[in-house]
Amino acid sequence: MDGTIVDTEPYWIEAEHALVAAHGGQWSHAQAMQLVGQSLVFSAGVLQKAGVKLEAREIIDSLTAQVVSKVRKSVPWRPGARELLDQLHAEGVRCALVTMSEGPLAREVVAALPKPYFEFLVTGDTVTHGKPHPEAYLKAVELLQQEDPALTVHHCVALEDSAPGVAAAMASGVATVAIPHIVPLPADPARATWHSLEGRTVSDLQQLVARRADFPADFPAGNIGLEDATVRSHGLD
Repeated sequence: MDGTIVDTEPYWIEAEHALVAAHGGQWSHAQAMQLVGQSLVFSAGVLQKAGVKLEAREIIDSLTAQVVSKVRKSVPWRPGARELLDQLHAEGVRCALVTMSEGPLAREVVAALPKPYFEFLVTGDTVTHGKPHPEAYLKAVELLQQEDPALTVHHCVALEDSAPGVAAAMASGVATVAIPHIVPLPADPARATWHSLEGRTVSDLQQLVARRADFPADFPAGNIGLEDATVRSHGLD
């Protein structure tokens, strides 16, 4: 979500700077970059080492409240994200949001969308292990399987902007597209790389599904994940 669907990373970084400064410390750009895409529990630990004298839960709540406040004033959509979501919705593709942000922020972003694009949310406060661990993506696949038992990770594509997110998606077994934003990502032949979602269509996602080497030629459907998202179509072949 953060960095792929919405450009909220500047909001997070501003909140981190303010929190560290309030505790008499200094927060560098390099330190902020270390937290992009990480779980909030991991981020809280880094901030404690930077001098924030609060419990992890207090840090998470403080940062989230500041970002939610800014999102309520202005949702900074990433180019092409809403357009692609709208296409997927129009073609009956099931979507789920998979993010390390917690429920309050994720629900604010989803509520700002014009249609119910996401079937469900997997957020950082609903998993035991945050990204780069694959738990969040595996949980999304399991939830999709409740309505579609034939679904496997081989029907899925994840779109991610950060190194932890890309690592989580790839470790889960889903096809992965990196869309670097705040932090550059090294080239990797094991995944695709897009510069932006702008101009991307369902057809682009169909091609990713079709390229899976172990798919039979007549495979009937595809599943796609949007950073933070996994989707299922009835007829992406």
